[in-house]
Amino acid sequence: MYLATTDAVATATQGRRTRGRVTGPVLALGAVSLVTDISSEMVTAVLPLYFVLGLGLSPLAFGFLDGLYNGVTAVVRLLGGYAADRGGRHKLVAGSGYLLSALSRLGLLLAGGATAGIGAALAADRIGKGVRTAPRDALISLSSPPDALGRAFGVHRAMDTTGALLGPLAAFALLWVTADAYDAVFVVSFCFGLFGVLLLVAFVPGREALPTARSAPKLSASLALLRAPSFRRLCGAAALLGAATIGDAFLYLLLQRRLDFAESWFPLLPLGTAAVYLLLAVPAGRIADRFGRRVPFLAGHIALLGAYLLLLLPTGGRTLLVGVLLGLGVFYAATDGILMALAAPFVPSAQRAAGMAVLQTGQALSRLVAAAGFGAAWTLWGIGAALTCAALALAVAIAGAAALLPRRDAGAPEAPDASGTSGAPDAPDAPDTTGATATPETTGTTSAFSTTSTTSTAGTADTSGTSDTSDTSSAPSSPGTTSTPALRAPAEGTP
Repeated sequence: MYLATTDAVATATQGRRTRGRVTGPVLALGAVSLVTDISSEMVTAVLPLYFVLGLGLSPLAFGFLDGLYNGVTAVVRLLGGYAADRGGRHKLVAGSGYLLSALSRLGLLLAGGATAGIGAALAADRIGKGVRTAPRDALISLSSPPDALGRAFGVHRAMDTTGALLGPLAAFALLWVTADAYDAVFVVSFCFGLFGVLLLVAFVPGREALPTARSAPKLSASLALLRAPSFRRLCGAAALLGAATIGDAFLYLLLQRRLDFAESWFPLLPLGTAAVYLLLAVPAGRIADRFGRRVPFLAGHIALLGAYLLLLLPTGGRTLLVGVLLGLGVFYAATDGILMALAAPFVPSAQRAAGMAVLQTGQALSRLVAAAGFGAAWTLWGIGAALTCAALALAVAIAGAAALLPRRDAGAPEAPDASGTSGAPDAPDAPDTTGATATPETTGTTSAFSTTSTTSTAGTADTSGTSDTSDTSSAPSSPGTTSTPALRAPAEGTP
């Protein structure tokens, strides 16, 4: 079922360790995200300032718009994930989302000053993002070995954040050179977006390199993934934490009010967060692969709680500015990609995009509620009371998530026991008694859901090889060695 052609999977098949390796498709997707983020951040860097200070929206109205802007993607995430899993169309569906976002830049150019036109263009951009996110993350997980998922997502997020860092700088440079000609920004943004689509078409492998289901999964099967206890608990933890995450745009507005700096500096605040994220994304992924992904994920939310508390304390000046931006950067570096790496082993490969879409949809909807709720609290009770409630809610959510999250990553390697076998967590080893040899179409294939071990006559154990869950056979023994029956540990929730 999983005919893999990537470097990492081929290396795993040969029995060598793959930790630390990042495959070509992951780097290609990182380049696509880098270019696309330059395109999008050129346009969106000034939106919070424009809405609140330019249009005079209340915090309640801005909270609703901010939550809607980020939560509208939830409507299409499930459909995007479902469409990607049907026949392994991850590349096609992701490319459609990237293309829609690129075309939305032309929508901004044609809208002029019409509010309805600008709103439609922004909605098209968010829909494109919602369609592409789950298939893209599924491509990353399916193109990477299980013991390097954290690093793979960390590298991708670091490249993505590089684009977020360069986008506002490119916009400011264009506005300075063209004397505030916003049309030039929209045209250049469209060109960057289109270039990202061309990179995807040219360098990202298509369906021939990915697992496909023997029969097309139904849309209801996506939600049926929640029947698996570990995946359900992971989704619950992500939604609980999302409901206490008010969004960085609010924190930037609070910084501007506390420090009272010129409005022209406001769009540079996301650059500080992006710089920290860029520096820490890859190290955070490597730490997660080595020591487990649960602890870094929770630590990232603790860093966000620290940013909330700094804004509540009577601090000011450089300490407040650096502390809040540092907390936000650590939060994103330790949570964004690591959550996807944490979820990937709990979802069958043939439903990877749909499973990630379910997780991301729950998180997006909960963050929409959080943004609208914080805006309402700010309007009704004042900023001090609203931020205190947000900090208390996040502290409770962290404690709840710590209880909900699985104690050990699925698919994480374990030390071999006395018999030379290794087991996968969350499911006991089940011996295979068929004694059949591998079929030609599945020989040498790999997956993140099961582990096998082959013991030589010298008694040495190799625990790096993996086999697909759809195949219960052991690999043929080489001359002069004896092979133990293959052991497999199905992912939790699989029949």
